[in-house]
Amino acid sequence: MSYVKPAEFAAQMVEAGESKVFMSTKDTLVRAFMAGAILALAAAFAVTIATNTGNFLVAALLFPVGFCILYLLGFDLLTGVFTLCPLAWYAGRPGVTWPAILRNWGLVFLGNFAGAMTTAIFIAITLTMGFSEVPNTVGVKLMDIGHARTIGYAEAGGAGLLTLFVRAVMCNWMVSTGVVAAMMSTSVSGKIMAMWMPILIFFYLGFEHSIVNMFLFPIGILLGADFTWGDYLLYNEIPTVVGNLVGGLTFVGTMIYATHYKTSPSRRQASDTVGAPAE
Repeated sequence: MSYVKPAEFAAQMVEAGESKVFMSTKDTLVRAFMAGAILALAAAFAVTIATNTGNFLVAALLFPVGFCILYLLGFDLLTGVFTLCPLAWYAGRPGVTWPAILRNWGLVFLGNFAGAMTTAIFIAITLTMGFSEVPNTVGVKLMDIGHARTIGYAEAGGAGLLTLFVRAVMCNWMVSTGVVAAMMSTSVSGKIMAMWMPILIFFYLGFEHSIVNMFLFPIGILLGADFTWGDYLLYNEIPTVVGNLVGGLTFVGTMIYATHYKTSPSRRQASDTVGAPAE
């Protein structure tokens, strides 16, 4: 069977986290760049579908194609390394320190942003005939999304920032589950099916993903939306990154590590030991 049991994929998670911590700077940046670019392209794809069909469910059903492509190609998202790298530290792997983990996170952030920004520039060009025309309907939709999810949160004050943070936490709960899901099967079809489900949930529910947002908001600014880089960073990207970290590490990495990698003895085993006759 192609199914990989939880104890086995939990061990794979620790191994993956360790390998990412020690990956070369060049490989880390290249893989992060491509991941950001592909996920941004999938976001543009989904917004185009939603705009042209008026059906957001169809867009959500098809958005996971980008996530599956980038993980099958071995590329890395910040949301994934948030979950995996600390597990190698939990397990006491030699040389895995917090400075080393933070180095990985910083490089992946830079690579993801560069990739998403590249796609944002490309898509902005295609939506405006090389910036010679006003944005088309898809461009207007992208501008509206950026405004609503920066200025909209800001106008709600503390309640808006709380909502943003919670949406970011729940986002990486699902996205990191998708990362782990890729380890649940040894077949390509099994990996795709397992990854598809949590990514569909996150996107349809409108949760906040830091790398998707690296595309959505810069392209809105490029197209002339009514918000600034400061609005984007303060009222979306920074709180989203923090929420993604909390969601992935807490609800996925730590929980799976605690119960499947560090499994406690069952109550039956303890009972058998207590009731066993003395020699």
